[in-house]
Amino acid sequence: MNLENTQVQMRKGILEYCILHIISRGEVYASDMLDELTAAKMIVVEGTLYPLLTRLKNAGLLEYKWVESKSGPPRKYYKLTDEGTKFLRGLSDTWQDLVHSTDMIKTKSNS
Repeated sequence: MNLENTQVQMRKGILEYCILHIISRGEVYASDMLDELTAAKMIVVEGTLYPLLTRLKNAGLLEYKWVESKSGPPRKYYKLTDEGTKFLRGLSDTWQDLVHSTDMIKTKSNS
């Protein structure tokens, strides 16, 4: 097995959750999302982020608005819809359950 491939798959599995969390803090520009994800060592490229944002928008979890920029073209700012907030709450519950279950398995002794 290839460790790097498994690590990439693990990151992809939680990427949607991380993106929704970032957006839940308030309106955010995609470039700022990329910066935060990269700083957190969640290796993401634009070619991954934009299709995911589109899919989340089409699912009714996000919406966006265009904001004029003083230094270039207008920017698209994303925010969660009410449905997106509910969805994120459900993912957060699942995440906590997974962390708890994983910790139980990792800390069980060989008795």
